[in-house]
Amino acid sequence: MHLAPRALRHAVVAATTALLATAVGCAPQPEEKAAADPSASAAKSCAKGKLATKTSGKLTIATDEPAYEPWFQDDKPASGKGFESAVAYAVAQRLGYGKNAVVWQSVPFNKAFAPGEKTFDFDINQVSISAERKRAVDFSSGYYDVRQAVIALKDSKAAKVTDIAGLKGLKLGAQVGTTSLDYISDVVKPSQQAAAYSKNDQAVSALRNGQVDAIVTDLPTAFYVTAAQVKNARIVGQFENQGGTPEQFGLVLDKGSALTSCVTSAVDALRGDGTLAKLEKQWLSDAVDAPVLK
Repeated sequence: MHLAPRALRHAVVAATTALLATAVGCAPQPEEKAAADPSASAAKSCAKGKLATKTSGKLTIATDEPAYEPWFQDDKPASGKGFESAVAYAVAQRLGYGKNAVVWQSVPFNKAFAPGEKTFDFDINQVSISAERKRAVDFSSGYYDVRQAVIALKDSKAAKVTDIAGLKGLKLGAQVGTTSLDYISDVVKPSQQAAAYSKNDQAVSALRNGQVDAIVTDLPTAFYVTAAQVKNARIVGQFENQGGTPEQFGLVLDKGSALTSCVTSAVDALRGDGTLAKLEKQWLSDAVDAPVLK
């Protein structure tokens, strides 16, 4: 059927009007936009003291046992003394949980970042952030920039080493699953296989008893070992960060945890307002100087 020009114009106008009416009817209303606002949803999910924690109204924080100095004092994570204990409570406070709302839990170092559902809200235990570990767990942003160090008995040949090449022929040891052990295999590349220990205390005992020439730990722990655990030992030196990116310790959370962004925001705020630097100066002030091994 053919329409006259006038009738055709009327038909086009009517169709256009109908389409406009449909489009207006389908447009989101202001209330719908507000409901879909991601920032509003994030703010609600991070409401202080009302996070979707393992236990309602409580924040469950995990660490290894024993809890070593200078990260925790006197093996008492709940004391608030020691760098990581102080950081944990500072994060909890930012999230709206006072000291009486924090529950501590003992979790072995390796289990903290192994695949599987976690029993804690976050773990704090000198766990270095890495791409490999991120496949199994979530991390907050880093709360401490760390370097690895070598410790040897003062009267040993290892104590006289001044570069990485000098370490290659030594028997070295470190705790299993740590960045310390990775530095031995990836940076030193020794001629003999490194000794791996389930606990750092076992590595320290091996050094004391002459079962290894030297051990590798993070630098603050190295200062504690030489000051309190093996007084006839010394720090041989520290390694440079690999790849230009500082190694950082991060808080460990369940993979895909609803708390990850909230905990990260808390850590970022503590770094931004100088709290982390203040706590580092208070608890880790000795860990500032050691020769660099190249």
